[in-house]
Amino acid sequence: MRFAFSLCLVMLPLPALAVGDESASAPAVTETTTLCSGGLIWDVTATSCADPQDDGIDNDARFAAVRELAYAGKAEDALRVLSAMTEGETDRVLTYKGFVLRKAGRLEDSLAAYDAALTQNPNNLLARAYLGMAYVAMNELALASAQLDEIRARNGAGTRAEAALAAAITTGETLTY
Repeated sequence: MRFAFSLCLVMLPLPALAVGDESASAPAVTETTTLCSGGLIWDVTATSCADPQDDGIDNDARFAAVRELAYAGKAEDALRVLSAMTEGETDRVLTYKGFVLRKAGRLEDSLAAYDAALTQNPNNLLARAYLGMAYVAMNELALASAQLDEIRARNGAGTRAEAALAAAITTGETLTY
């Protein structure tokens, strides 16, 4: 039974899993990554690149830009956008921050961001999954498995967070976005 479950996890289309939301597709490529640079993001209303701190840009647009920038490998730009979030350092912002820092190779910094997110919200399953993936990247599989156990104990069985972390533990491959 365990082998069959592991085999199913290996077959999952992992690159289709996206950071921070339940979408099963890669973030849309927009002008944020095709026209803007230096941490600027596309402002749909103004139809131009804008500072992510501009009042006309809401947090949902900022999060979409962070997702797109992370997928494009522009970690520093994604971090700049995250710093413009008006909701402050919520567990959602800290989860994104941890993910971007991990993708930038700053594992210790990512661990601190995930820890802060989980201090605020111990039931943040996505933060637990990404923390587990950081442990996989560090070859700390026992710690990664402990996060998988926490996800399951917190009613996360059958979620994207559980499947993604279980697959990462099995394959050694973590999400790319």
